[in-house]
Amino acid sequence: MIDLTRDQLSEIEGYAKAAYPGECCGLLIGTTEGEDSIAITRIVPSRNLAAETRRDRFEIDPQVQFDTMRELRGGGERIVGHYHSHPDHPAHPSDTDAEMAYEPGLIWIITEVTNGAVTETAAFQALQSGGFKTLTINLGP
Repeated sequence: MIDLTRDQLSEIEGYAKAAYPGECCGLLIGTTEGEDSIAITRIVPSRNLAAETRRDRFEIDPQVQFDTMRELRGGGERIVGHYHSHPDHPAHPSDTDAEMAYEPGLIWIITEVTNGAVTETAAFQALQSGGFKTLTINLGP
């Protein structure tokens, strides 16, 4: 399960709408609460470095990732995953996403944007064996 506030969901969906017809992307910062629960504490947006060449890819700026890792060092939070959008495609991991899922355990939040409007947001976890497990999003205040 993923604990996400309504404001965080709104923020992700806002980035997805703004990036349309391209993909948005960014990091999910959070804490692990027990074996099956992750609380997202904040969202770190990133420029999509792949947006200039393709509409069906995302690449988080490595500088954003390094700066975030440095900032989190020694604290209780960590990078627990990332979010991105799927312009005019379902909010489910694509074949491209499966190829890019090289870190088992990471959370993937995907927002579907159809004709410029957000239609669905879903969460997944990359599995050690390949593929993804669907996660429940628990929306808080």
